[in-house]
Amino acid sequence: MLKKYIAEFIGTFAMVFCGTGAMVVNDVTSGVVTHPGVAFTWGLIVMGMIYAFGDISGAHFNPAVTIGFAYAKKFPWKEVPKYALIQCLAAIAASLMVLLLFPEHETLGATIPTIELWRAFIVEVLLTFFLMVVIINVSTGAKEIGVIAGIAVGGIILLEAMFAGPITNASMNPARSLGPALVSGNLKELWLYLTAPVIGAILAVISCKTVKDEQCCATEDQMRLCIFKPLKPYDEK
Repeated sequence: MLKKYIAEFIGTFAMVFCGTGAMVVNDVTSGVVTHPGVAFTWGLIVMGMIYAFGDISGAHFNPAVTIGFAYAKKFPWKEVPKYALIQCLAAIAASLMVLLLFPEHETLGATIPTIELWRAFIVEVLLTFFLMVVIINVSTGAKEIGVIAGIAVGGIILLEAMFAGPITNASMNPARSLGPALVSGNLKELWLYLTAPVIGAILAVISCKTVKDEQCCATEDQMRLCIFKPLKPYDEK
């Protein structure tokens, strides 16, 4: 029972440590990693962690994704607080490790928008919408689709980090934003990154249901995640 929580912790820790670590190293080395390098780091670490832990925990690593799956009735609501807590604790632990290694850095990879807040909010909603659309469609259904789930999800994160990183840091993940914000003290715009991704994930599920009717993302016989862990339809009444 504890294995899935441990897997979520390790996967989220690795993602936040490597992703924000790449941002910090890029800063302290005057751009040696480069912006594309940072984007690739985010995409590759997520892809790797999906293949490492997808069959154990479902490889959510993101409270917005967990909420999205629960809203789609592919994940029990009672597990959402536990997953979200584990993910947030892992992100905080990862940021503490980055702080230990780079104590002089001011932001530790925190998500700080460089455009007006309302524009940044819309960008984060859209980014998470696109991410969740990919996740919920490749993580269920035919096996041949599931096999490439890690590549698809890692690829969309790389893509979004590449073009939106300079304006919002392309969070798409409340836990990813919470960790460095708490540890570095950059809390001013944190609310944006805690709310926009959840809205984007829910909108993605709604769009999936619209396109695929009531059988959002998979038929009942196909309700097996091939890279993400098998999750049965869940209807809490």
